[in-house]
Amino acid sequence: MSTVFITGATGFIGRAECIKMLENGWKVKGAFRKKSAFSLLPVGVESVNLGPIENCNFRNQDFAGVDAVIHLAARVHVMGADTAKSLDAFRKVNVLGTERLARTAAKIGVKRFIFISSVKVNGEGAEKPYTENDTPAPEDAYGLSKREAEDSLAGIASETGLEVVILRLPLVYGPGVKANFKNLIKIAGAGLPLPFKGIRNLRSFLYLGNLVDAVMTCVQHPKAVGETFMVSDGQDVSTPDLIKMIASAMNRKPILFSLHFSILNALCKITGKAKEMEKLTGSLFVDNSKIRNLLGWKPPFTLEEGIKATVKYYKS
Repeated sequence: MSTVFITGATGFIGRAECIKMLENGWKVKGAFRKKSAFSLLPVGVESVNLGPIENCNFRNQDFAGVDAVIHLAARVHVMGADTAKSLDAFRKVNVLGTERLARTAAKIGVKRFIFISSVKVNGEGAEKPYTENDTPAPEDAYGLSKREAEDSLAGIASETGLEVVILRLPLVYGPGVKANFKNLIKIAGAGLPLPFKGIRNLRSFLYLGNLVDAVMTCVQHPKAVGETFMVSDGQDVSTPDLIKMIASAMNRKPILFSLHFSILNALCKITGKAKEMEKLTGSLFVDNSKIRNLLGWKPPFTLEEGIKATVKYYKS
């Protein structure tokens, strides 16, 4: 039996990844930062209370027998901080924490290290799909910290022989998702008129079931070593089409109308929702052909199936 060490094991993605690996015969060690999160670990997972990853002292016994590390733990938000302090907070967790974890794993003899990164390393959107070959252009502290972590891991891999695999993800959704996607479900199901009919954007999404399957593939596949992959459902959609899919899954008919973008943008600025509107109206999509062609990976779920499962969870 192979053993995998998963950080962020009690989180939205972490719990699903633990279950996926257990179902496929792996022994799982699940790491988390707060003792109060222990009850969230799936049954069958060996618990490892690391504490804050930027400060913890990694113990050799925690990695005993571990073949691969799946590093999900990260700082995603910093509330109420200026730009300099925000970047420093992101770097402590996402860069220095990742580097310490990887060096410890390599020293103890772990073979492979899967790093969950973000499409934000590429940028905040473009009129063409992002690929792994694009020049990174992160625009915020989070994206920059993920880019710096990727660079650090490349150096560690070169020094130690640790098999690093990097996955850059768009927005991940599925049962248990919070924040923007959960809000979109509420909006689509409210039955209110929405001014998005004229939007002609494209956005990539990644269903949780597809993500955990892609990670498992990268843990095992020999050709994944040293590679970076863009991962998505492979079905890019506009915001109005996404709203229609969500509404359909809720057995509702959306009411969409067109409003000139300049007016819509002005209203959002007045209400302090400019960033949210940018995410709803702008394009951000990826080309996932590399992981399909090199590893033979195919998303086991369609976008429609993922949305139905997510809506069903919230309706229940």
